[in-house]
Amino acid sequence: MKRNIIFKAVFLFAISMILINSVYASPIHLKLATTTSTENSGLLGVLLPPFEEKYNIKVDVIAVGTGKAIKLGENGDVDVILVHAREAEDKFIEEGFGVNRRDVMYNDFIILGPSDDPAKIKDESNIVLVLKKIANCGAYFVSRGDDSGTHKKEKSLWQKAGIAPEGEWYMEIGQGMGVTLQIADERQAYVLCDRGTFLAYKGKIDLIILSEGDPLLFNPYGIMAVNPARYNQVKYMEAMQLIAWVTSVEGQKIIGEYKKEGEILFYPMAIE
Repeated sequence: MKRNIIFKAVFLFAISMILINSVYASPIHLKLATTTSTENSGLLGVLLPPFEEKYNIKVDVIAVGTGKAIKLGENGDVDVILVHAREAEDKFIEEGFGVNRRDVMYNDFIILGPSDDPAKIKDESNIVLVLKKIANCGAYFVSRGDDSGTHKKEKSLWQKAGIAPEGEWYMEIGQGMGVTLQIADERQAYVLCDRGTFLAYKGKIDLIILSEGDPLLFNPYGIMAVNPARYNQVKYMEAMQLIAWVTSVEGQKIIGEYKKEGEILFYPMAIE
């Protein structure tokens, strides 16, 4: 009888220790490469914590331009990427580097500039005409110049306008969106910016929205896992859990309700 009591006590103690260890186990680390615009907006600060708590997964965010984020995925250095350059995303999938791409959210790009508006583009929604006016008057324009999604979009817009921007008026700085906004503000220059980052920086800069609304300025974001068949070290199951989370009803609700200065920064795409 005494031996049975001791055995039961030891058994219950062992079970309790297993349960305690499972509750307090160190979280699995998941590497997410994403854009500086996503990071600068503050969205990840509200979107990721509920996921991390629910699944005991710590998401290590690497905020770089879209081009660099995709390159990290191509090298197998991250587990999942969240970016905004659809052609580059499709190429990433087609070449076998990524799998299971899902639409997540969208906002739009806008043209910011000084209130005195030397190129006289205010309220002109046609982005091709806007860029032609800026180039023709030689007004300062600051470009990220970092192969980010924003930079890719900017280059495509200049191409549509039939302009190869160069000269003292055009400054490529190789920086993220936040730094680019600050430099454009200091130089009182024009700049292409995603709306989310602008709203996050609205109280810190004097630049104002001068052009918006052209369909060419649509800015969708997609998330995808790095292909585990190509890189066996990636945490594919955890990456798919994150993808499922940000595209779930709960994740999409967080995205749709996130605001800065009373304005919605991103609109959910995964849930109708």
